[in-house]
Amino acid sequence: SCVHTENCFVPTSEIIAVEETEFNKKQRNIGKWQKMAKPHAFTVYYVKKARNHRWRCSDVTFWCVDEHLCNQWIQALKELLETQKSRPKQLLVYINPYGGRRQGKRIYEQKVAPLFSLASISTDVVITEHANHAKDNLFEVNINKYDGVVCVGGDGMFSEVMHGLIGRMQKDSGIDQNNPKAPLVQCNIRIGIIPAGSTDCICYSTVGIIDPVTSALHIIVGDCQPLDVSSVHHNNTFLKYSVSLLGYGFYGDILKDSEKKRWMGPMRYDYSGFKTFLSHHYYEGTISFQPARHTLGSPRDKDSCRTGCYICKKSEQQLAEQHKECGLKHEEDEEEWKVIKGKFLAINAVNMSCACPRSPKGLSPAAHLADGSADLILVRKCSRFDFLRYLVRHTNQDDQFDFSFVDVYRVKSFQFTSKLSEDNESNVTDIGKKRFGQFCRDHPACCCNSANSSWNCDGETLDSSAIEVRVHCQLMKLFARGIEENCKGEAAYSQSSVEQLL
Repeated sequence: SCVHTENCFVPTSEIIAVEETEFNKKQRNIGKWQKMAKPHAFTVYYVKKARNHRWRCSDVTFWCVDEHLCNQWIQALKELLETQKSRPKQLLVYINPYGGRRQGKRIYEQKVAPLFSLASISTDVVITEHANHAKDNLFEVNINKYDGVVCVGGDGMFSEVMHGLIGRMQKDSGIDQNNPKAPLVQCNIRIGIIPAGSTDCICYSTVGIIDPVTSALHIIVGDCQPLDVSSVHHNNTFLKYSVSLLGYGFYGDILKDSEKKRWMGPMRYDYSGFKTFLSHHYYEGTISFQPARHTLGSPRDKDSCRTGCYICKKSEQQLAEQHKECGLKHEEDEEEWKVIKGKFLAINAVNMSCACPRSPKGLSPAAHLADGSADLILVRKCSRFDFLRYLVRHTNQDDQFDFSFVDVYRVKSFQFTSKLSEDNESNVTDIGKKRFGQFCRDHPACCCNSANSSWNCDGETLDSSAIEVRVHCQLMKLFARGIEENCKGEAAYSQSSVEQLL
């Protein structure tokens, strides 16, 4: 069912609101309405799709002389909207007033709040005052009264809300997050991201554009996109959850260096990236992983994750069947582990493409949002020039993995131990000499202060060099629909959704 405007059909699912329209004298004097004794009208607000995945709120006004007919239409359309059960009615909103360009509060009040109000969504707004305010608050609120949680900020703000929500779910279900093998309880409360940070990678990878109005409209129409989440443990202690990038070596070093230069603003990432590239450090260690046998695709195929992704749906079914057949514990033991030792410039594990405006295809263009796997990318020690060639591929259309020194695997869990941690565990005497001897021969200019890198976990530093990572299939849900295929023409809906309302 849909409303027919001049030249396009709008499915009910993309109508935002219907309101009775009052005419003043001025309007009635305009052309076609001046002949009518007393026009009655209603306005339909709907989603208008523009280029590059941008959505806008548009409206069309219908008028007639018969007041009863007009009211019937308003009533019929409002009843149709009531059938859209996935739409949120009550939202909990967290605003980070300090993130990015400190525009979060203004963006929400000017661009988002009026749309929520138009769609009759009631909100409880919390303006965060310190780090972990939102996370701690999520452990205290009556979560069951909300249909969703919205965070206004960047990836850091999203991470905080995600940790609060997943942590709260596990606590309420009596699950110990410190147990790396614990099957976690899925979060059915969706999270909405209104981008207002210095990095909005998660929003870009799940909606296709960094735009507060577009994101607000996805929340209003009640979209739902499941998302894989990786848990990171060290020695049976829970460290963090990750949804985008876990990076050791190059990306870990960039983050650690940039943290000292927050005063530079977003420019600090360029500066630290250049400095890290010049230092060209490599790190020795052992990676062991379980290949993701359940998923259909591979990291090097051309199947990008798009709205209603077939691979994600199929992979979810396959995983569910595996668990039914042999139970989680048995399956863990049966599955083989592949072990790789080496010297690495970068170790990256990504749960999504990690696309952003600078790198439109991301670190792994064919990574999927909800297939229960991560793409593990190992960049071995190579020359500076070769490493630069690899980095440049992130910005163009060439195959990023077509290098002899780059390996990529689709995995459902992995472990990493640095050489230094292995030596410590085996109680090698005189670690000092062993630690710096090799390192300084390779890097005579270095100041010998980092035989280990640190992990970049969705933009936060983890100093543990030995970690255990497990992917939890579709652990949480976003108010998004994945990236839609670009289609020619105004809209491309299936025939069933284009029945005209008469």
